[in-house]
Amino acid sequence: MQRVAVIALNTFRENLRDKILYNLLFFVLLLMGGSVLLADLTIMEHRRIVTDMGLATMNLAGVVIAVFVGIGLVGKEIERRTVYTILARPISRTQFVLGKYLGLVLTLLVNVTFMLAVFLVTLWAYKTPLHAALFQAVGLIFVELLLVTALALFFSTFSTATLSAIMTLGFYVIGHLTTDLKGLAENSQHAAVQTVVTGLYYVWPNLEVLNVKGQAATNALVDMSYVATASMYGLLYAALLLTAACAVFRDRDF
Repeated sequence: MQRVAVIALNTFRENLRDKILYNLLFFVLLLMGGSVLLADLTIMEHRRIVTDMGLATMNLAGVVIAVFVGIGLVGKEIERRTVYTILARPISRTQFVLGKYLGLVLTLLVNVTFMLAVFLVTLWAYKTPLHAALFQAVGLIFVELLLVTALALFFSTFSTATLSAIMTLGFYVIGHLTTDLKGLAENSQHAAVQTVVTGLYYVWPNLEVLNVKGQAATNALVDMSYVATASMYGLLYAALLLTAACAVFRDRDF
């Protein structure tokens, strides 16, 4: 476990030196400031717009970090040939993958915490009352980021950076549309289409179950049993992807 922690901390330090993280944080500040401006220019419910845009911005920035940093966790080490030096030490390939994953998770935790602080200051400045639904939404956003990170890492263990990014983003987009696709398949006249789409519905990661931003924007508290079930679903799926990533990387030839 100590070796995993060392790799995780080194990965965290490398990620902090990556300019994309600072650019994204600047992007977050601009968007959150823009949400207040947009709220001032509309006659709709101002507080709801500020809350909705703030949560959406946190989610978007987190996903971009998870995908574009996650796909390079293993690929960069292979391209630089530093993986040979690392694995020459008494470190297993499984420890290497887990350490890389936890390093990015720590990076995401720091960034989400920073974005949440900015978001809460924005709400305070706009005199928007805080409620528990906000923290429910942020918690499930972080669980979604854990899953997306595991997905990006899994693809990066056997594919190029470009293909890994395309596949991860594809899984992310479709993961938010699985329920709609299942509904369309049920109305289809072809039994084969219904079978295939229904099968994908149960196998594909259903990311929409982790999306409660709409409820948080309207101050609607979600039942804690749902939050717990959704969190368990996301964590179990991430664990399966991590297990698969370790298995693929363990059998890979360099």
